[in-house]
Amino acid sequence: MAQPPILSLEGMALQQGGKWLFGGPDHDPLDLHIGPRDRLALIGRNGVGKTTLFRMIDGQLETDAGTRKIKPGTRIVLLEQDPDLSGHSTLMDWALDGVHAPQEHEVEAIAGQLGIDMSRATKGASGGEKRRAAIARALAQDPDLLLMDEPTNHLDLAAIEFLEGWLDRYRGAFLVISHDRTFLKRLTRATIWLDRGNLRRKEVGFGGYEAWEEQVYAEEARAAEKLDAKLKLEAHWLERGVTARRKRNQGRLEKLWQMRAQRASMIASAGTAKLKLATEEDFKSKSVIVAEGITKSFGERTIIKPFNLRIQRGDRIGIVGSNGAGKTTLLKMLTGELEPDSGTVEIAKTLTGVMIDQQRQLLTDDKTVRQVLAEGGDWIDVRGNRKHVQGYLKEFLFDPKIVDMKVAVLSGGERSRLLLAREFAKASNLLVLDEPTNDLDLETLDLLQEVIADYEGTVLIVSHDRDFLDRTVTITLGLDGTGKVDIVAGGYEDWEKKRRAPVERKEKRQDKPAAKPAEQARAKPTKLSYKDQRDLELLPSRIEELEAAIAKGETILSDPDLYTKDPKKFATISEGIENARTEKDAAEERWLMLAEMAEAL
Repeated sequence: MAQPPILSLEGMALQQGGKWLFGGPDHDPLDLHIGPRDRLALIGRNGVGKTTLFRMIDGQLETDAGTRKIKPGTRIVLLEQDPDLSGHSTLMDWALDGVHAPQEHEVEAIAGQLGIDMSRATKGASGGEKRRAAIARALAQDPDLLLMDEPTNHLDLAAIEFLEGWLDRYRGAFLVISHDRTFLKRLTRATIWLDRGNLRRKEVGFGGYEAWEEQVYAEEARAAEKLDAKLKLEAHWLERGVTARRKRNQGRLEKLWQMRAQRASMIASAGTAKLKLATEEDFKSKSVIVAEGITKSFGERTIIKPFNLRIQRGDRIGIVGSNGAGKTTLLKMLTGELEPDSGTVEIAKTLTGVMIDQQRQLLTDDKTVRQVLAEGGDWIDVRGNRKHVQGYLKEFLFDPKIVDMKVAVLSGGERSRLLLAREFAKASNLLVLDEPTNDLDLETLDLLQEVIADYEGTVLIVSHDRDFLDRTVTITLGLDGTGKVDIVAGGYEDWEKKRRAPVERKEKRQDKPAAKPAEQARAKPTKLSYKDQRDLELLPSRIEELEAAIAKGETILSDPDLYTKDPKKFATISEGIENARTEKDAAEERWLMLAEMAEAL
């Protein structure tokens, strides 16, 4: 670390509920050092103690062992998930109360950017209003160290982008817990991983976390094989499953790209459907929702301008936009819950939907998990397939032993996951998800991505989670707040590119002097270079060769006696696999870039 830390935790141990969360006989003592400009992501499954660690850093918790050292004058501010606003009449009253009470004008300035009225009464304030008020309060305190627990939950895209911009300019240190991959990738420079009571740190931002995680698990697996500790591996089935799930999801992403390309050929620039790959009759026969000329206004405000859309079986539709832009209104019109002011919505008679919305009804506390899923029995019907309830729990990242636990003891994230498990079991061919990623951890998001990819019906998703949309949807409906709805083949990033394109073209026209005819001819290449064209043609076969080499190497390493018999060979093959993976990743990235260039030309 280039500069001395502003805060250190050394040799920390903490016991909760009779079990050692950190330190003690089962874990190493916890050590953590935070520098004055650190940008840290705190990663770990729900329940491992991330929020508890925040409270230790903030000085709220007294530990069983260890010391907490803080540089004199350091101001620490904790942005909690669910702040206690009791005892305050308005959001501003609450914001101006506390150890580091900010100035009212500073709170107002930030609140204005976030779109929150701080004179709003605390009683009856929504989750999104409380979150915006908490962010305004935290940022206005000008902290040296900012601790953020799921800061983007309940925020719309405009508020998230403001927060990202503020943090990008921020001169202090921050530590953040978040399931928002895009947020983490853009802002963090180092990752702290809390895993089974141990804390690891690596000087890479979240963008490098998953590769690091898989490397750690692979090293553990090899060590376990050397020691013949198969029972230990079995105890960590979840971690193995998470890693395998991410690999499977890469294959699903390739399929998603193919689906997007197919749908792109059916979407005209104006957003109306056209046919290239199928007959008009075939296209219509696959349609499950057809909206023609639908509009919606509330008073004098236009929410949806005349809009046409034809949704086919198997489409994954993402709906994005700022709060108040009309996302939920559009969703309700497409599903028949709300009548349009004009136009028509035709819904296939065979469509049977399941709705999972952001106002999730609380599961009954006194019921057991078994009662919630299987009405107290041992078996559950999952879309026509009979499964044992404990096996089904495992699919949703639960320890099967919780089957007879009361819902009351589950965390908020676990309750959300249990609700997803229950709803996904129902027979349906339309899945409607309104802000499904709130309160979910990264592993559950990977699981949700997998379930959506394997779902045989049509999916409608309203979400502010940009990375999640990029990984799941084939078409994005983008609402800009004026009533216009963009229809884009692809995810959030594709919609962003479409939004940026007119501005970027305008800036180029303003900044760049007019080119002469000869210069214009040279400015834009009309074809790929010889090397680029050759790479575009040859890279697919090279990628296949590398995949075969990796598979062959992994087969050899699967011999449990190899390390003992020939450790040198074991090391050589392991290194070869890692090199092949690195080359494969680079080859895939270059091929995708060249394919996009070729398509643009």
